[in-house]
Parts: sequence; C-alpha cells; structure tokens
Amino acid sequence: MKSPRLAQDIIDGYMSVSTSNVSDALDRLAIRGAPAGLLPLFPDCRKIVGAAATMRLVPNGDPAASAETTPVIGTLRAIMEAHPGDVLVIDFGGQREINSFGGVAGATTQHFGLAGVVTDGVSRDIDEFKALDLPVYGKGFIQTSIRGRCAFAGYGIPVHLSGIPVRPGDLVMADENGTVVVPQERVGEVLDVATACKATEDGVIAAIRAGADPIEAHERVRYDAMLKAQQ
Repeated sequence: MKSPRLAQDIIDGYMSVSTSNVSDALDRLAIRGAPAGLLPLFPDCRKIVGAAATMRLVPNGDPAASAETTPVIGTLRAIMEAHPGDVLVIDFGGQREINSFGGVAGATTQHFGLAGVVTDGVSRDIDEFKALDLPVYGKGFIQTSIRGRCAFAGYGIPVHLSGIPVRPGDLVMADENGTVVVPQERVGEVLDVATACKATEDGVIAAIRAGADPIEAHERVRYDAMLKAQQ
C-alpha cells in the first residue's frame, strides 16, 4: 500500500523550519511526535521531509514475522512500493545489535527516488550512503549483515519509532537536531505553529543583538510560557 502524498507547499514549509521548531509546535499542541535519539549517521547528512513509507523488522520467531519473505526482500518491496519523495521508516523496536538497513537497500532507495531513511535501529555501509548522498537517520552503526538475524513483519502498516506512532502518510522530518513525526491530518496546523515559534525566537535574538536586555527580551514574548499546550 502506497502512502498518501504530501502537498509540495507543505514539504517546502517544513524545509524552512527546523525539527526543533516543529518539536516546539508539537509541545504547544500536545502531540507526541518527537522520537529520541534518531540522528544523522554521517556529517552533512541532508535534511529530509516526506510522507512515511513504513516497514517493520522483528526478532526471529516473533509471532508477527512473515513466513513468506525475508528482511532483505521485504525491505526491497517496501522501497519499491513507496512514492518518490517518501521517507522510508523502519521500525525495529530500537534494536542495536542487528543491522536494519545497508548499502544495497540504500542504492535501491536512491534509485527509486525516496527522500531518505529513518530507522530506530542501527545501519551499516555508511560510506555508501555518503557516496549516494542518501540521508539516513538512526541510532548508530554496525558492521554485520541483517541476513539470517531477524524477520520481516510487513510494510505499509502502522509502526513506531522509539515509541512514537507512525502511520503510512504521516509527515516525517529529520535534520541535525533529530527526527519528528507529524500526524498527516495536522500537518498544516503544526507548520503554522512551528513557523510562529521560529519567528518568535528569531525576534528575541534580533532584539538582543540590537541591545535589548536578554531577560526583558524573553519576558516580552512570554518565552517560558510559549510552549504550554493550548486548552
């Protein structure tokens, strides 16, 4: 199942803010969407914004494991079924001892035009991702193969990233600050608040540079209360 598309103006809007701004907006709107510890896996890894194309890996013997396909073939199917511009989202339950994404899958991802990859596990072949200019975000690196070490549990399904729910078509954004997930039905609302948060912080910085007292500049915009959830 292919994920729903995101409008280009939404993608452009999120590219103009940071994941920190979006995290602030999620706080303001009381939305859980900031998985911890999912960071760029190499220097100069590009920011990505796109609709989630989801897949799930599980331990061998897990009841959810598919008897019909392997993790390698399942991953390739998930990539091929995604839209160009989507972000491949890999739920591996935070597993750090087994590879979740490697070079062949990376080359396939780049060939099919996906924006990048976010995994809540670890990856290998980082040098190949760098050569491809393929943004990959996750929990770290490993050198061993995925083959024979885990099972595939499906794609185009609801998954989790570090405990945060992700559905096919939800907006996924990642940059040097981390990763955020925005429910697809709230992407416009979150973007509006994120843009306002960025403008407020930019205004505080500009005021300080212009000679304002830093504490007064913060208090003027009620900075400490800015992220209180709306009632």
